[in-house]
Amino acid sequence: MKFTPEKYTLPDVPMQPFIDDGEILQMLASAKPGRDQVISIVNKSLSKNRLSMQETAVLLNATEPGLIEIIKQGARELKEKVYGKRIVLFAPLYVGNYCSNNCRYCGFKASNKQAIRKTLTKDELIDNVKALEEHGQKRLILVFGEHKIYSADFIADTVRTVYSVKKDHGEIRRVNINAAPFDMEGFRIIKESGIGTYQVFQETYHHETYARCHTSGRKSDYDYRLTALDRAMEAGIDDVGIGALFGLYDYKFEVMGLLRHVNHLEACYNVGPHTISFPRIQDASEYDLDDRYTLSDEEFTKVVAILRLAVPYTGLILTARESRQVRNEVLAFGCSQIDAGTKLEIGAYADDPSIDQNLNKEQFKINDDRTLNEVIDELLEGDYLPSFCTACYRKGRTGQHFMEFSVPGFIKKFCTPNALLTLAEYIVDYASEETARKGWKVIERNLEQLEDESYIMKVKERIDRIKQGERDLYF
Repeated sequence: MKFTPEKYTLPDVPMQPFIDDGEILQMLASAKPGRDQVISIVNKSLSKNRLSMQETAVLLNATEPGLIEIIKQGARELKEKVYGKRIVLFAPLYVGNYCSNNCRYCGFKASNKQAIRKTLTKDELIDNVKALEEHGQKRLILVFGEHKIYSADFIADTVRTVYSVKKDHGEIRRVNINAAPFDMEGFRIIKESGIGTYQVFQETYHHETYARCHTSGRKSDYDYRLTALDRAMEAGIDDVGIGALFGLYDYKFEVMGLLRHVNHLEACYNVGPHTISFPRIQDASEYDLDDRYTLSDEEFTKVVAILRLAVPYTGLILTARESRQVRNEVLAFGCSQIDAGTKLEIGAYADDPSIDQNLNKEQFKINDDRTLNEVIDELLEGDYLPSFCTACYRKGRTGQHFMEFSVPGFIKKFCTPNALLTLAEYIVDYASEETARKGWKVIERNLEQLEDESYIMKVKERIDRIKQGERDLYF
């Protein structure tokens, strides 16, 4: 298919930008962390209260190893309080990589003549979904290049197709979207297809850096992208995800930008983002940036811990961009969702699994290529509870309704039992013998920790029904 640049229009209802670079820089410059102050801020978060931007700036400026350990230990305790040992699993499915933007860090950029462009046909889409279902995936995020051919109608049709695909006991129960911003009519069309979370990343909240990294295309308009989730909310999509690409600018500034975005959504719509993502720059075809803002592993793990403390009830997503070692480390004190069995090439799930990564076919390099079963096996070994739960979305517990349940902590009454049921499904249908052995032990331990005896009996009864062949049982 021949690429042609596209024109774009501004949103039908003007939205006001809300990032002030000077304000953020001033907060960071004035924050002077001391031990007592850091402990007080961490204790506030442990009481399940959101941190202010000023308090977050104090944690970001902490550099002494002792203070960083206090931050990480607080994040560990908070994660245990809010999420327990539950880790939600998903897979990304790239539908097409045509793009009209020129982002200097991205392999999909329009100027990259080495990129091998492709959009899945409907049959290819179905084959890839079946391949994902055959390994036990239940949750997908569909990823689209930012190009006019991936219209709202195209995305909605893709979502409906994915939901329609069934393979044996396999089915996709939640389809999230990572795609270009739309006007409100476009968002309404996408919402009607039954999506879960709509996700769009600002990449960098720093205006000058944004202009330097995004040289042309619709994405070069900072304000249009920044206000995308306002339009989504106005159109009725109340489950959204934000993110920043760490390595483009100073990581402290980006964390503050993310928090300002959270504050804006909460102030305007009474609900913040369902998830926050914090990918780090990775190698890509025709990569065109220096490494002046590259984060070390130590800085990155500190970022995750601070985000956990700053926004206690927001899901934190850690992707296969990161190595197995880094992912295993930050699971303990930050993340609640990870991808597994990830492939980024268009159509790769239905292809030969032995094929190596080809950056000319991918957006960026991944560093954790474990299979879904391998990831689950290691999670179980670490006494985590792998979950494919989609119950809140399907029971209407989203947006403000979700916050009514989650902020007081009541959501654990649903999350742990539902995680146990989805793990039981995976064990029965897909797990290796060794993984199944570990899985049943984890289920047994988690059942013993449930406080409500009636719930214990209900979960056990549903697990027995799953063993007898029933599926998709949830609270």
